[in-house]
Amino acid sequence: MIMVSNTASKINPFTLEIVKDSLLAIGDEMFYALARTSMSPIVYEVLDYASGLTDAKGQLLTQGNGVTGFIGMLSFMVKHTIEKYGKKGDLKPGDIIIINDPYGGGGSHLSDVGLVMPIFYKDELIAFSANKAHWTEVGGKDPGSFTNDATEIFQEGLQFPCVKLFDEGKLNQALVDIIESNVRFPDLSLGDMWAQVAALKTGDKRLREICEKYGKDVILSSIDYLLDHGEQLSRKELAKLPKGTFEAEDYIDTDGIGNGPFKIKVKVTITDDEFICDFRGSHPQVPGTVNCSFTGLASAVRAIFLGITNPSQDVNDGVFRPLKIIVDPKSIMSAERPAPVSNYFETLLGSLDLIWKALAPHLPNRLPAGHYLSVCAVTLTGLHPDTSEPFLIVEPSLGGWGGAMGHDGVRGQFCMANGETYNIPVEVAETRYGILVDEYNLRTDGAGAGEFIGGSGVIRSYKALTDGQAATVTFGRNKFKPWGINGGLEGSSNEFYVEKANGEVDGPYGFYARYQLNKGDVVKLMTGTGGGYGNPLDRSSEKVAIDVKNGYYTIAQAEEIFGVVINEETLTVVGKTAKRLEREELR
Repeated sequence: MIMVSNTASKINPFTLEIVKDSLLAIGDEMFYALARTSMSPIVYEVLDYASGLTDAKGQLLTQGNGVTGFIGMLSFMVKHTIEKYGKKGDLKPGDIIIINDPYGGGGSHLSDVGLVMPIFYKDELIAFSANKAHWTEVGGKDPGSFTNDATEIFQEGLQFPCVKLFDEGKLNQALVDIIESNVRFPDLSLGDMWAQVAALKTGDKRLREICEKYGKDVILSSIDYLLDHGEQLSRKELAKLPKGTFEAEDYIDTDGIGNGPFKIKVKVTITDDEFICDFRGSHPQVPGTVNCSFTGLASAVRAIFLGITNPSQDVNDGVFRPLKIIVDPKSIMSAERPAPVSNYFETLLGSLDLIWKALAPHLPNRLPAGHYLSVCAVTLTGLHPDTSEPFLIVEPSLGGWGGAMGHDGVRGQFCMANGETYNIPVEVAETRYGILVDEYNLRTDGAGAGEFIGGSGVIRSYKALTDGQAATVTFGRNKFKPWGINGGLEGSSNEFYVEKANGEVDGPYGFYARYQLNKGDVVKLMTGTGGGYGNPLDRSSEKVAIDVKNGYYTIAQAEEIFGVVINEETLTVVGKTAKRLEREELR
C-alpha cells in the first residue's frame, strides 16, 4: 500500500483532491493555449505536441497529450535542464530554455522542439512548465527537416542543446535570428515557438495563482500526493497482470538507405512489484534515420504500459515507478550521437509493438492483434499554383488496427504513437497546398481475416498541380505485415504508388526520399489493414455477408477464407463449405 507523506496526511483530503485536480486543469489549459495560438497545421490540426508541469526535481505531474509518443518526454527535458543549470542561481524567474537534443532531454528528433520554464514562488523554485511541439521546419538538407537518407544528425536541422531562449525575461534575439535565417518557413516555426512560450507562461501564471490561494506548503504536499496516488493506481493494476516472462521478436524494415531488415527483441518480466522490459540483443544503431534514443524508447514503454494497465489514467511520473527498462548501449533503440534520428518513430513503434506482441496472447481483453504500426509520414513540397509560393505538407497517415476479442479492428485510425490526433482536413490541404486530394477512402484489400477482422487502412491520393514537387514517404511495416492472433490472419503492408500523368504506374514503395512529381502525377498512399483475431471460420455467417456488402471481402474470399457461400445477386448467405461445417462440429 502506498502511503502519502506526513505533511500531506495533515492536510484536509478534500483540499488535496481539489489542488490535484487544479494541477491537472493547468495542464489542460496549457495544452489548449498552445493549439489555439500555433501557426502550423501539424500543431493545431494534427496535435503533434504535448505540454505539462513537473515538480522542482523534474518529475512529471500532468501532461496534456496530442501525441502518445511524447508520453513522459517532458520529464526528460526538464531533468536535462536541471543537470545543466543545477547550481543555485543558474535558473531565474523569466528564464525559458529551448531543447531538441535527441540523445538527451529532447528524446525524439530535431523537429520536436521543447521549451522549459522554471516556476518560482517567492524566490523559491517549485516547479517547471514544459512543452514540446513538432515544428514544420528546423532547417537541414531537406524541406520538412526529416528525411529518409540522412547519415548523420548534422544533416537533419538545427540543434538546440538546452540553451536559454529567455534570460530573466529578456529574449535572446541572436538565437531567434539564427532560427529565422536557417529554416525554410520562419513564420511557421517562429509562430509555433511563440505559441509554446504563451503556453508556458499560462502554466507559470496559474500555478502561482493556486500557490497564492492555498499556500506553497499545500501545493508541494499535493504534488507528493499526486505522484504517490499515481503509483498506487499503477501498482493496483500491475497486480492484475499475469506474472512471468514473455518474449517477442520482430524486424524494422529498413534504415532508408538500403540496409535492413533489423532484428529487435524483448523479454518482458512481470512480478508483483515490477514491469521489466529487457531489449538486450536488439540490433545496434544503424547508418540511416530509424535510430531511436533511450528517451524515445522509454516513452514507447510508458505508452504500452498505460495501454495495458489503465489507459484512462492521468499521466504522472508516479505511474511509471514500477517500470524498469534494460537495453544495450548504442542499440537501434538507444542510439548515441551522431546517429541520424529523423524517423526515430519507426523504431519507437517497433519497440512498443514488441511488448504488445509478447503480451497480447495473455491479455486478450486488453490488447488486440497487430495494427499498421507505422506513422506513415509524408512530406510533400513544391510551389502553389495560385501564388507560386513554396508550400510544405508534413503529416502522418491513418491506417487499420487489429481485431480483438469481441470486436473488429478500428478502421482509419492513427497508429499508437500518434494517439487520438487528427489528419489535415481535405479542405485545408487543398487550400494551403499545391495539390488536389484525388481520393480518400478505406482500403478494402481482403486482409486481416478472423473471427473478428482487422480494421481497414486508407487510400489517400495527392495529385500534383505544379511541376517540380517532391514527396518523401516513410512507410514502415512494408515488408512485415501486422500480425494476427489466436488463429487470425495477417493484415496488409503499408505502401505507395505513383500514377504518372502519362499513364505509367511506379511502385510499390515503402521508404522513398524526394520522389519527383510533375503536374498531373498522383502519389497514392495506401496504409495497411490490421491483423485478425480468432479463426476466420468462427466468424458468424451474417457478419461475413455484411462484410461482403461493405466491400471488405469479395464473394470468393468469403467462401475461401470464411467458409460462407454468398449469393451473387442478393448478397445473402446460401450455404457453408465442408471446412466450415467441420469446424462448427468441433466447436
